[in-house]
Amino acid sequence: MAMPHPPVLLAPQNPMENDKDTQKLTFEASSMQYQPNIPSQFIWPDHEKPCLTSPELEVPAIDLKVFLSGNPQAISSACSQVHEACKKHGFFHIVNHGVDGKLKSQALNLLDDFFSMQLSKKQRAQRKVGELCGYANSFIGRFSSKLPWKETLSFRYCADHSSKTVEEYFVNVMGEDFKQLGIVYQNYCEAMSNLSLVIMELLGMSLGVGRKYFREFFEGNESILRLNYYPPCQKPDLALGTGPHCDPTSLTILHQDQVGGLQVFVDGTWYSVTPKEDAFVINIGDTFMALSNGIYKSCLHRAVVNNKIVRKSIAFFLCPNAEKVITPPKDLVNNENPRLYPDFNWPSLLEFTQMHYRADQKTLDAFSRWVQEKVDIPNKNIN
Repeated sequence: MAMPHPPVLLAPQNPMENDKDTQKLTFEASSMQYQPNIPSQFIWPDHEKPCLTSPELEVPAIDLKVFLSGNPQAISSACSQVHEACKKHGFFHIVNHGVDGKLKSQALNLLDDFFSMQLSKKQRAQRKVGELCGYANSFIGRFSSKLPWKETLSFRYCADHSSKTVEEYFVNVMGEDFKQLGIVYQNYCEAMSNLSLVIMELLGMSLGVGRKYFREFFEGNESILRLNYYPPCQKPDLALGTGPHCDPTSLTILHQDQVGGLQVFVDGTWYSVTPKEDAFVINIGDTFMALSNGIYKSCLHRAVVNNKIVRKSIAFFLCPNAEKVITPPKDLVNNENPRLYPDFNWPSLLEFTQMHYRADQKTLDAFSRWVQEKVDIPNKNIN
């Protein structure tokens, strides 16, 4: 059984500067997917190697149309299912969500238009060390070992309706030829933002703080969309598409194809979350775990790869406005449930995970100590 890795602190500066072998490494999906021997930087330690077959995790499928119907019994049932799942592992499905099927398909299909381009063209949007947005070919330049077998493109979304941050990003960074991609992903982000606010109503009611509390907190959100492209790997038993981690953000809405690969670590075992037709996978992130005063869990998860077919997914990471203070409602704090985490804002946690700490199951605890004690981060390389 693969076990989660221990916490890893990062150097504040580029952790790759002394690793010449990794500096020379590139991840070109068109060629890497056929290599019978993969570079050592992609091989995970024995205790973290993937289990390609794993039991299925039972997660509830919440019918959002029924939840919004106003039927008290249906609302109570949905809240109960979500509450039970989020206390244990923080994962559930959303069905009948109202997001246009054509938009979902178009957003997923357009991944091929970007990731099938030559590496030099994709690198117009190259992500810089310490920054969140941009193109990353396996996070080379950020990590020196246990590299993920994937390419990603990440960009910011602002829920201010007068802003077209996504569309502008594609045009300004990639050029006018990419305006249509920008329009599609702008529309997709707007749909995800609207959906996330409804999910926040559900979470608020399931926690007993009412329908409006978290919805209002996340209105005007400043979120992130990440496009994930996992090419085939000839050694899927040695590599991971995404290593074990907890999302530091508030809520993740995952749109994945039917290939499969998502795994969640629950009670000492890795479980698979099989793709469900026309459903989104929802999971709690560290920031919402802090907002719920630890009642709802941000759970360790990862992605495995296969040796036959590309896997594609789109993750919308809901994040609060930068000025919002992350503090739980008073109703969730009492003698039986004292405060677990200090007040903070999202940009400070983002900086911590980008510059100092490789996200894992202890991110929020490590961040809390850093905030409270002003802990100096050791000058260590990734290992």
